[in-house]
Amino acid sequence: MRYVQLIFSPTGGTRKAAEIVSGEWSRKVETVDLSEANHDFSVHSFQKEDLILIALPSYGGRVPALAAERLSKIYGNGAGCVLLCVYGNRAYEDTLVEMEDLAEKSGFTVIAAIAAVAEHSILHQFAAGRPDKEDMHRLKSYGKAILDKLADEREYRRPDIPGNRPYKKIRLSGLVPAAAKKCIGCGLCMEKCPAQAISPENIRSADAKKCISCMRCIAVCPHSARRVNGVMTAAASLAMKKACSLRKDCELFI
Repeated sequence: MRYVQLIFSPTGGTRKAAEIVSGEWSRKVETVDLSEANHDFSVHSFQKEDLILIALPSYGGRVPALAAERLSKIYGNGAGCVLLCVYGNRAYEDTLVEMEDLAEKSGFTVIAAIAAVAEHSILHQFAAGRPDKEDMHRLKSYGKAILDKLADEREYRRPDIPGNRPYKKIRLSGLVPAAAKKCIGCGLCMEKCPAQAISPENIRSADAKKCISCMRCIAVCPHSARRVNGVMTAAASLAMKKACSLRKDCELFI
């Protein structure tokens, strides 16, 4: 039996939540990084006895299209999977049901789903410091509950996962990071960009048509030399303030 995480986590919040859950399953958990732009995901194939964690962030209540495309190339072959949607304390809306459809289309058997909160990847004042101790306690208990389900059930009950079909319309944030004056042109942002939106000919900016506003380039820059438009982020912060003002808790669907 293999324990494997399929993770798309450009800024690290989704990975943190995933590792808390999967850490309750085994000390030996393999990881497939869905943010790797040049990786051949079609080489990954699983067996029915394996347990897979699919961990993705919610972007505006939907699955990031890039993550969906890469997940579609993986062969589930009936392996049991747990869906983990991570969001920045606003709402995850149709993300989990879209993940369910994507997982089943790739041949996985969905046995449970989790919604977890992590610090917002753009507006860091929302859900700052999360997952925190309370989140960790909940997520660890979810990991254990999923193992109990595996031990008790011969035929997995299909979890009742919230969301709507058809999914809500995708609305991109339009926030495209660019370099500040202190950029030294090291190229790390270009190397790590999941969407390959930064070209060697113009490292200081990003292709707005390719950029998915994941903020990986900001997170990995060793000189804190990339940023998004301050006026646009201030407007987004004001628009989201009410929706993000109350703490949302992690949820388990099993």
